[in-house]
Amino acid sequence: MSAVAAVGRSRRTRLRYITERRGFLATLLISPAVLFILALVGVPLVLAVYLSFTDAQAGSLTGKWVGLANFRHAVHDPIFRGALWHTFLFTVISQVVVILCAGLIAHAFIRKFRGRWALRFFILLPWAAPIALTAIGFLWFYDPQASIFNWFLIKLHIVSASHVPNWLGTPKAAMSSIITVQAWRTIPFAVVIFLAGISSIPQEVDDAAAIDGATGLRKFWYVSLPLQLPIAMVAILFGIVFTATDMIVPFILTNGGPFNSTQVLTTYAFQTGINAGNIGEGAAVALFMLPVLALVVIGMLVFARRAEVT
Repeated sequence: MSAVAAVGRSRRTRLRYITERRGFLATLLISPAVLFILALVGVPLVLAVYLSFTDAQAGSLTGKWVGLANFRHAVHDPIFRGALWHTFLFTVISQVVVILCAGLIAHAFIRKFRGRWALRFFILLPWAAPIALTAIGFLWFYDPQASIFNWFLIKLHIVSASHVPNWLGTPKAAMSSIITVQAWRTIPFAVVIFLAGISSIPQEVDDAAAIDGATGLRKFWYVSLPLQLPIAMVAILFGIVFTATDMIVPFILTNGGPFNSTQVLTTYAFQTGINAGNIGEGAAVALFMLPVLALVVIGMLVFARRAEVT
């Protein structure tokens, strides 16, 4: 009887030892999140890969196997090539604006001044507001007949009332408009990351910079920015992924127009796969972003690791 009790105690001790191991606890705690991500992202991704090799049409998630025909058709499509170039411009230019503005804003917010918390609230508000609602608001902002922006330009005598800009009606102006809105909604996220990076800099570094006479922009460029580079890479990485895969801003503001001048891969994939009903071709268009974004992620992570080590 005592032998049986000893065996039971030994098993309970061994089980307790296993459950208290760091690796076991880490796996147990993170497994729900991993399963959720696999169900939310992994399953649709596998389905999209399968559909891209078929001629599936609307109303069906199966189709005849066509191999690489959808990808070849997309490569030879001039609208697709234009969407690929517009996606590059939309992503790169908006993120350059985001990083420059977010770095300067975060550097300014470190200083104490009256109304700083209220100003932080208004800076962060675009990230918290629903993007569909704000994009619809920008439709009014860019409207050639009722635009408050054009009203200010007229009052400042920059443009005449008879020749107001049509921000969403000409190719270059439309692209500039959606880039501006995308940068506007992404800047708050980058500001938060920059503020976290600045807060992690030891006070001794600031004191040494002040002794050496580095203040203002010189301090930001030569002292703060190099120390924030690893965390800035995180902001750039998330910004690139969010922007390249976002379709709300260009879809609501221009829907790819005028004349496909603001067509990006996400809007073109939606128009091809959902509006036109060619699900296989739409999946193939959407998957063109996957290897590019994977290379960007790997490159950014390697760069951030090297910068952190050095």
